[in-house]
Amino acid sequence: MTRASGTRGTPGGARGAQGAPVVLSKEGLPAWLDPVVHAVETVEPLQLSRFLPPEDGAGRQSAVLVLFGEGGRGPELLLMERANSLRSHAGQPSFPGGALDPEDGDPQGDGPLRAALREAEEETGLDPSGVQLFGALPKLYIPVSGFVVTPVLGWWREPTPVGVVDPNETARVFTVPVADLTDPAHRATTVHPSGHRGPAFLVESALVWGFTAGIIDRLLHFAGWERPWDRGKQVPLDWRS
Repeated sequence: MTRASGTRGTPGGARGAQGAPVVLSKEGLPAWLDPVVHAVETVEPLQLSRFLPPEDGAGRQSAVLVLFGEGGRGPELLLMERANSLRSHAGQPSFPGGALDPEDGDPQGDGPLRAALREAEEETGLDPSGVQLFGALPKLYIPVSGFVVTPVLGWWREPTPVGVVDPNETARVFTVPVADLTDPAHRATTVHPSGHRGPAFLVESALVWGFTAGIIDRLLHFAGWERPWDRGKQVPLDWRS
């Protein structure tokens, strides 16, 4: 997928000198992001998920980039499909992201912000200098893989070309219009063989489910963008999921 390039160095750019703090800024965001900003500032952890980080500090610190852009059909989100060869969450659509590296810094400080940008660059090829980070959701937990995840939210102020960088990690990179995510015809409930049920989105020839779908579902809800949909529409997941 190709995105138009823009001018570098605008205020609110996300990457500075090595070791310099990565800051959050709401300056100059488009008005349509106001409900998302409000949701990020007010949502409580248990309103997002019943799976919260273990109290004993266990779990591998990680971060994902929830990147909003504006495409031909209005607001959109950047997603990727993980390679089938990966050990964790193989083949699943997801936000760009991954575990924190030591050079990312303090996991309780701006480490997750750095990790989200670094992983997004490594996985999709985007230029972090065109991304304006404006918020972070509370840390959540993925029991199946043991990751403690910080969802970091950004505005794609200056879109740049993106695509698969390493086929061993990423199968494809794509954007999804928010209009498609809120369309009741594209919504369903997944049923895992374990019995767990969760929200899902059938968009861009992909089934978005699990952690990623949960974050999207809660953002749409608390931003006031959610439309009534048939929660009885079920999509089964096979035993390998």
